[in-house]
This record gives sequence, C-alpha cells and structure tokens, in this order.
Amino acid sequence: MPGAVLGYCMANSAPGLDATLDDLEASAAAVPDRRWPVAAILALALGGFGIGTTEFVTMGLLPDIATAMKVSEPTAGHIVSAYALGVVVGAPVIAALCARVPRKRLLMILMAAFALGNAASVVAPTFATLTVARFVSGLPHGAYFGVASLAAASLAPVGQRAKAVAAVMLGLSAANVVGVPAATWLGQNLGWRDAFIVVAVIGAATVAAIARFVPELHGVRMTDPRTELTALRRPQVLLTLLVGAVGFGGMFAVYTYITTTLTDVAGLQVGLVPLVLMLFGLGMIAGNIIGGVLADRGVDRAVFASMLSMVVILAGFVAAAHNPYTAAIGAFLVGASGASLAPALQTRLMDVAHDAQTLAAALNHAALNIANASGAWLGGLVIAAGLGYTAPAAVGAGLAVLGVALFAVTVLAARHRPQG
Repeated sequence: MPGAVLGYCMANSAPGLDATLDDLEASAAAVPDRRWPVAAILALALGGFGIGTTEFVTMGLLPDIATAMKVSEPTAGHIVSAYALGVVVGAPVIAALCARVPRKRLLMILMAAFALGNAASVVAPTFATLTVARFVSGLPHGAYFGVASLAAASLAPVGQRAKAVAAVMLGLSAANVVGVPAATWLGQNLGWRDAFIVVAVIGAATVAAIARFVPELHGVRMTDPRTELTALRRPQVLLTLLVGAVGFGGMFAVYTYITTTLTDVAGLQVGLVPLVLMLFGLGMIAGNIIGGVLADRGVDRAVFASMLSMVVILAGFVAAAHNPYTAAIGAFLVGASGASLAPALQTRLMDVAHDAQTLAAALNHAALNIANASGAWLGGLVIAAGLGYTAPAAVGAGLAVLGVALFAVTVLAARHRPQG
C-alpha cells in the first residue's frame, strides 16, 4: 500500500493545493462570511485521534506484546521505534512527492494506508512481521498531520487559522485521554491485537468522514516538489528539527516503559494503569494549551521554557516513580512539559520555512518521531543494562539538557544569519 501511494503521487499530474498561512488568510478574505466547517474539522481531527491512539497504545501494551511474542520488553520496544522510523521516512517523502496531488484525495489515501497498516499489525504472526507492520503504519503519520493542518487552515474563517490547526491537533491529545486508555484496557483484557482492530476501524471511518464532509480545497496557491524541498536548504529549519529530534526524546524514554514503571517501581495495580495514561493525556492537553499561549508571546522563549521544564520534571520523576501518587502526578507533568514544546517548535518551523510549509510541517512530526525512536531505544538500553526502570527518566533529562544547548546554538545562528 505505501508503494502504491508513492506511485500514485509521482504519476498524478493534477495541480496541488498548497499555501503558506499568509496565502490562506488572503484567499479566505474573499469570503468574509465564512463559518466554521465543524464537520470537516472533526473529520480531520478523527484521523489525528486514530494516529495518536496507535502511536501511544503500543507503549501501554508493551508487556503484553512482549509476553505474546516471547521477547524481552526492551526488545519489544523495537516496534515503537519501528513506527517512529516509519514516520521519519514517510513524512518528507510523501510530502514532497505528493505536492501536486489534490489534498482531499491525498488525505483519504493516507488514512486508507494507515488503516491497512494497523490491520496488518492485527494479523502479524511473528515479531519480525509485527515490526514491519508497525513501520508501515507510521508512514502516513507526518504527512497526514502536515496536510490536514493546512487543509483546516484553508477552511476556517478569517483570523482563526491557528485555532483550526489546533483543533486538528486536539485529536492527537484527545487520543491520550480517551483512545489510549480505552484501547489499553481492551488490549489487556481481550488481547493486544484487539487494540489495533479498533485503530484500523478508526482509520477506515476517517476515510469515510473525509469523503463525506471535507470539501475540495480550491483557490489556494499551487506548489511542487522542488519548492517543498527548499526547506531542506534552510539552516534554521534543519537546526529547529534537530532540537525537536533530541530534546523531545526524554518524554518517550519515560512513556515507552511507563506500564512496568508504574507496576514494578511505583507498586500500582495493573488495572489502574489506564487511569494514569489518561492523566498523561490530560497533561498533554494542558501542555498544548500552555505551549500555544507561550508561543504567542515569544516563540524562542517558549521553546526554552518548555525544555527547561522537561529537564526539571524528568529528573524529578526518577524519585517520584517510587510512589504511586507521585508517579501519577509525575506522569501528568511529563506529558504537559513534553506537549508544551510542540506548538512552539511547529510555529518556529512555519516562520523559517517560508513557502515550503507542507514539508516543514511534516518534518516536524518526523523529528518528534526520531525523538520517539531514540527515546525508546535509549530507555531500553539502560533497562537492559540493569539500571532499572527509573533510569530512562534520567536519560530523558539528559536529552532535554542537550536540547536546550542545541536551541541556544540555533538562536545564536539566527542572530548572525536571520534569513537562514
């Protein structure tokens, strides 16, 4: 299916429907009485809900998957990394090669591929085939969010573009409050494969919802693969992506192994784990809101504030994980500090990418999933080395410190070369 998607994109000669946020504002100005397309935005957010559920439920079910597949939990963590690597590969390739495919059609193709990848996870007979299926499931992730964000911005009323983009991203946050806990409970009680059945159904439902409620997106400036690829020549784009790829890894180092940390270290009953995952999701929602407010007041300051909070909270989680109450509070704060970074990084990328915003938006999710992969891998390394399930939080704090240092370099570079 992913090969078919890319083949279609390369062969399709229809003009694309892409624009910067300024272009979208200008095109919308011609329709001053435009109202919120609630059904269309909800359809796009449903895709985010499905993506968020599949991305995070794997972590909650990791012990169950490890037992069923007869591998160690650190080895089972490789499927988390496989999904993340799928995002890293798929985001730039699809965003660039599919720049001229009509956006509604592309959104439907991406979610169809997502549904099929999760269906393959359900029937995977071995750990190796499951790893491949998770990689395939991740391929549409970044491109979907990039295209869906611009689609929502093009549909919203004048002056409310950011709210529309946030509404799409709310599907991802809502997944951590509702989708992930529910799917985790289902997987723990009926079998881990059932969780992926639910995700595949959500993907199929999203295809139907987009077909029914999202209109064709006309009247915005066209782009092409060459224009999108100019993002890769901008040092500030690349440096900002590096900050996200490194600094965001701390959250995933902790969250990947959160179930065993809560049960074996904090002493929490396994049946209460979904409630803590819900707290983590509520933290992400709070972090998204706070991060957006901070970014409006100053993007660079918001990045520094978010990453410094991650340093403190992840370091504190090493001690907090030994008590069920402080572990639950710590999970909320880890989710909040991590999610607060995302709006600022996305805003900064949109600022420095100029007319290559689709690729930049997709690459942001690729960078965050590099963080996902590296965080899960490094967390597994310290656990396998016998350092215990609190060690990933210490590793995460170190990654956040490195992210702060990298962003300081990024800001200094921008001052010397503001157009980079």
